[in-house]
Amino acid sequence: MKSVACLLLVFFALNSPAPAQEQTAQLQPLLRVVDLNLKEAVDVKLCDGSQAHVKVLELKEARDNVCFAVRRAEVVVEVNGERATLVSATYNLPITVGGVQIDCSVTKGYNSNGRSSSWGLEKDVRLRLWPAESPLIKPGTFMYPVKQKWFATDTQMANVPVFVDGGDQPGERTIYYHSGLDIGGSEGLVEVIAATDGLVVSVGDLVLEGHKQNTPVSPRYDVVYLLDSRGWYYRYSHLKEIDENLLPGRRIQMGDRIGLLGKEGGSGGWSHLHFEIKSRQPSGQWGTQEGYAFLWNAYVEQYQPELIAVARPHHSVWAGDSVVLDASKSWSRSHDIEKFEWTFHDGSTGAGASLKRTYPKPGRYSEIVKVTDSAGNVGYDIAPVVVADPDHPDRKTPSIHPNYYPSMGVKPGDDITFKVRTFNTTHGKEVWDFGDGSPEVTVQSDGNAVKLSPNGYATTTHQYDKPGDYIVRVERLNEYGVPAIGHLHIHVEKE
Repeated sequence: MKSVACLLLVFFALNSPAPAQEQTAQLQPLLRVVDLNLKEAVDVKLCDGSQAHVKVLELKEARDNVCFAVRRAEVVVEVNGERATLVSATYNLPITVGGVQIDCSVTKGYNSNGRSSSWGLEKDVRLRLWPAESPLIKPGTFMYPVKQKWFATDTQMANVPVFVDGGDQPGERTIYYHSGLDIGGSEGLVEVIAATDGLVVSVGDLVLEGHKQNTPVSPRYDVVYLLDSRGWYYRYSHLKEIDENLLPGRRIQMGDRIGLLGKEGGSGGWSHLHFEIKSRQPSGQWGTQEGYAFLWNAYVEQYQPELIAVARPHHSVWAGDSVVLDASKSWSRSHDIEKFEWTFHDGSTGAGASLKRTYPKPGRYSEIVKVTDSAGNVGYDIAPVVVADPDHPDRKTPSIHPNYYPSMGVKPGDDITFKVRTFNTTHGKEVWDFGDGSPEVTVQSDGNAVKLSPNGYATTTHQYDKPGDYIVRVERLNEYGVPAIGHLHIHVEKE
């Protein structure tokens, strides 16, 4: 890092870039954003010049009884005379209503016990609109920012209370509803790339002149900020390594290397890319531009999957209570999903896009759904369930983060690196079952004892002899016998 700092000092001595306020956006976003109160209506001019009349009719925010976090916010809207219910963020994509595409980024309930400054929302709801046939973001201007499979491991997308590091625990408090997009991965192995063309405005603690005040830039040693031609700022956080070619003031291209995914800074100790877009909002403030739909759009265009299974977000309940496991957000290119098959942590099974399941004992569980379309294409996803102990609410439920690399292009005989870290306990060891009949493997992570320890994750390797789909399980028990269970789906291609 010292050599990078020296280069940066030389760079600043030789360059004096224009202030941020002199740099105008050249690329107009395809979306239109409006903040509205309940019963308020507005006419919105879309990017193609067409008009949409939008009114907010109802707002319902459901909270859990464990930490009183908003788990689901439903907004009933009327668009050009047609009514529909939107679910705010939490892995939901825009829907078509009244001849336009529309979604809801955030609602006021997330501000009531969250971090209100993240969104810059001063009204009840934030809505975004696109023409009915419009892409969500201009083609050729945005790509998936990590070189790995979609949902390769845990994620924390917008409005989801953070949980991977074991933070989703009982008690009324300020909730960290995640405003950005956390993409889990293997520390030091997964490459992070630029999602857009852009101007590098910060690298580590060094910030380009003109971007230090009145911008959303918040520098840190593990962070890079880019500014694109839409006038949007992009934050890449927790990087284990920042590419030495990145310099404030330099322009880079979409797909250029940013660095390696890590768990530096305020990561909570789990390895992931925190990717967040900031733009000016209707309130006039800088706020998060919810990016899940953009990631989805980019991944589908880049990798052309036939099927994507979605069983997220996670659930948080007391022992003895039930949750509705829901894979209805899954997607098929041919729009003909035929089967939803669930395999639960205890070996039992179920069928259906959604189903209700009761959890009698505390633990961090992990439920698998297999989705199949009419052509036989399959997709898998994992639904985490955090179950707290009502008899001992002070005992933190253990959590676990398994991951692996590489996640794409794996062939029989290839070495796969598996990493795992447990949270909220240092008792016991992690036990891996690789799903191919091979012997179990026991490892021991540090239990997140030192969040930024370079050796915090326990590492092992494995090879598969045959092509196919494998479900990997890893489990660790705390001192009270409460389990933390995680699963991964590994696809091994034919040679």
